[in-house]
Order: sequence, then structure tokens, then C-alpha cells
Amino acid sequence: MHRGFSIQIIFAILTPIMKRILVLQLRPEDETSDNEYEAFLHRGKMLPEETERIRIEKHGIPQIDFDKYAAILVGGSPFDISTPEEQKTTIQKRIEGDFTELLNEIIDRDFPFLGACSGNGLLGRHCGATISETYSEPVGGTDLTLTEEGMQDPLLAGLPQTFRVLVGHKEACDFTPEGATLLGSSAACPVQMFRVGKNVYATQFHPEADPEVFSVRIEVYKDYGYFPADAAKSLTLAVQNEDTPHAHTFLERFVDKYLREAN
Repeated sequence: MHRGFSIQIIFAILTPIMKRILVLQLRPEDETSDNEYEAFLHRGKMLPEETERIRIEKHGIPQIDFDKYAAILVGGSPFDISTPEEQKTTIQKRIEGDFTELLNEIIDRDFPFLGACSGNGLLGRHCGATISETYSEPVGGTDLTLTEEGMQDPLLAGLPQTFRVLVGHKEACDFTPEGATLLGSSAACPVQMFRVGKNVYATQFHPEADPEVFSVRIEVYKDYGYFPADAAKSLTLAVQNEDTPHAHTFLERFVDKYLREAN
């Protein structure tokens, strides 16, 4: 056997296989999908090779080998869970069905998971909450206030009890799912953040977002009904003054706890 080839085999045996964070995305537009993924990398302080990215809006969720991953991240989407079933597209129905199976296993394993915005709604509905437009929030910044349980959560401990986050959603959980722990609320959205078990998190806000990220989304989604299309310019100007470092700290801590510790 060639000596160099032998060394490669030995090195491969001795080198542990690095677990990665699985990023599941639901945004059909390349611009917003790429922008969201880059934001997760930037604010989570991850390298691309520390993640595996799957755009599930194309083909649904594949069979997942949980042993390969340290955690799962799910971002936002223009799909609305509260849309009447007969009006949902075939791919949206498939995604929601796939998430039922995925979340069953995530909760059974208490597998590290963070669902932001759409991920929040998917987890909330799975756990028994109704999702409606009752607690929608306009695009922009809002104050998130941590509950007592939130202030004690290991990913939030030491942060101010109230801090700014970026939001923009037409629907939200009507109440905290039974058995879940409410971690944070805002004035317009009582269920802004919750946890199931010890490791399964959901946020209605976008922990990866900053003014630049939201500027991209405002332009792309200006005709999607989140706000009047002619308000796009004023909204873009308004979010430029938003600073959300504590939301980013939460995402960074999630990555540190589950990705760094797993490797």
C-alpha cells in the first residue's frame, strides 16, 4: 500500500467526525434565502463548513440522521400556517407534513432546535397552540421582555430583562403551548419566545437579523401583504436605527452551547 495513502487512512480514523448545524430554509426566493443563511452564519459566528444547508421549500425535508448533527436551525418563510388548507400550495402542505414527523422526533429526543418566525409557528402549532393573525406585528423593532423563566434560561441569563428585537409577521401563537415554557413577550405579541423541554427553542423575532438583512426582506416582500407596498422606503429607513445585539447574543450562545460543545 502506498505510504501516503496509509497516512491518510490513519488520519481519517483518528480525526473525529465534526457534527454540524443543520439549517433548514423555507424561503422560495434565492435573494432572501441566501441572505438569511449568511445572516445565520454571521450572527451565529459559524463557518459554512460547520453547517449543512437544505432549502426544503424545493423538495421537502429529507430523512435526517440526527447523529450527524449538533442542532437544527429553521428560519422564516412567506408561507402562513393560518392560511386555509384549500389555499395552501402542494409544497407548503408537504413541508408542514414533514415538520410533523421531524418535530415529533425532535421533542422525543429533546434535540437542540431553534425555530425563528415560521419555525416558531410550526413548533407552536405542533405543540397544540392555535396560530392566527391576532398577534401580528409590523415590520420593525420592538421591545422583548423576558419572563422570570426566561431570565433563568442558560441562553438568556445575564441579558437585560427588556431588549430590542426585529420582527415582522402576519401570524403568531395565540397562547403558549401546553407544557412549554414562555421565555419572552412583547406588547403586541404575548408569545414572543418559548422553550419545549431543555433544548427546543422558538422565537417569533429574528435573532439573525440586522438593519441590512431587513432591508433586503422589505424590498423582496413589499408585495406580500406584510405592509403597504408604498411603505417600503419608510420602513427601510426606520429599521436603520435599530440595534439588536442581545438577540444576536442569544443566537451566538445557542451555537456555542450545541455546536461547540458537541465537537
